[in-house]
Amino acid sequence: MALSNELHERLNRESSLTARRAAGLTLIIGIIFIAANLRTPLSSVGPLVGLIRSSTQISNTMAGMITTLPLLAFALFSTWVPRLGRKFGVERLIMAAVICLTFGIVLRSVPGVITLYAGTIVLGLAIAVCNVMLPSLIKHEFPSRLGMMTGVYSISMNLMSAIASGISIPLAVNAGLGWRGALGIWGVLSFISIVMWLPQWKRKGKENGASTNQNNTVAGEQTSLWRSGLAWQVTLYMGLQSMVFYVVIAWLPEILLQQGIGSGQSGWLLSILQLAMLPFTFIVPVMAGRMSNQRPLIIMAFIFIMSGILGLLYGSVHLIALWVILVGIGASFAFGLAMMFFGLRSKDAHQAAELSGMAQSVGYLLAAAGPILFGYLHDVTHSWTTPLLILVAATVLLLIFGLGAARDRKISS
Repeated sequence: MALSNELHERLNRESSLTARRAAGLTLIIGIIFIAANLRTPLSSVGPLVGLIRSSTQISNTMAGMITTLPLLAFALFSTWVPRLGRKFGVERLIMAAVICLTFGIVLRSVPGVITLYAGTIVLGLAIAVCNVMLPSLIKHEFPSRLGMMTGVYSISMNLMSAIASGISIPLAVNAGLGWRGALGIWGVLSFISIVMWLPQWKRKGKENGASTNQNNTVAGEQTSLWRSGLAWQVTLYMGLQSMVFYVVIAWLPEILLQQGIGSGQSGWLLSILQLAMLPFTFIVPVMAGRMSNQRPLIIMAFIFIMSGILGLLYGSVHLIALWVILVGIGASFAFGLAMMFFGLRSKDAHQAAELSGMAQSVGYLLAAAGPILFGYLHDVTHSWTTPLLILVAATVLLLIFGLGAARDRKISS
């Protein structure tokens, strides 16, 4: 009888372990698919800006708004996302966001300038939810594998972003889809992500039913973040690296076009930039998680980005691929570090969500100025020199705030 009970308990333990592993694998697959949607609706726009502008007769400034509006949505909505996560549950909130993302992508492809911008706003709000919630979910579910899972999350995001940039022109021109079809096709990927996230929808939201005292604690942590110098350093680092990335995504094809490079080739160069990011978006978070402080990685990010931008400004056009790759590698370092800081500088998943919300709200408000400012300055100066010099200054600030954010500290309550 004792032997039978022992065998029964062992089978139960093994069954429970198998179920946990299956649930963990399902969650990882879901995270990969969700992450794959977080940049494709934005990176697919850059190569198509010329087609969009000529079709709709909008200015460079208004074309820049197609990239800027999602960033403004991130800025205005991100601080509210942790509260929604506590109220409705993280998994269910992410599901609702991906459904809205699919709707926004479809709406953006409906004929009309109003639907173009309305759909862009909707998908921006949806991406804002996932941007804030996924780092918190990773810290909660994979605390001992924070670096590896952040790397998986990052590489999925950037791989699909690179693919989207490279095939936008072929889809629009060669496949005959037009720019609307080339943007709308990414709704298929977001719909697949809905299906892949269904198992998480059935999970009880871990944040539901939190006690009043727990909510008060989290609210207190949120308030203290705005008085924390370290939180502001993380926030400004997040914002500056985002500004550099989204400016490049929005305007690199146009910058290259002015240097005599065709739209198809410039689209593939934008893909090369993002493909150069891929190995480092995985490696950098893993390295950062094993270091007492991340200052060496901050310095490396600065060197790569600065070298690439100066190459675009003053370097040979024959080495344009090298300059693009250097910017991509530096951007991958900066992005990976920004994502890791949410977990490394916070004490728990609640604080990670609050820090992520603060950093993405204020940070993306700063980043949102980039694409539209670049478009405006080009309209005024008819040159990309002044905008690129602003990127040089932003990269210097990125180094300064990054060195502060990389110190081995956690935000105090």
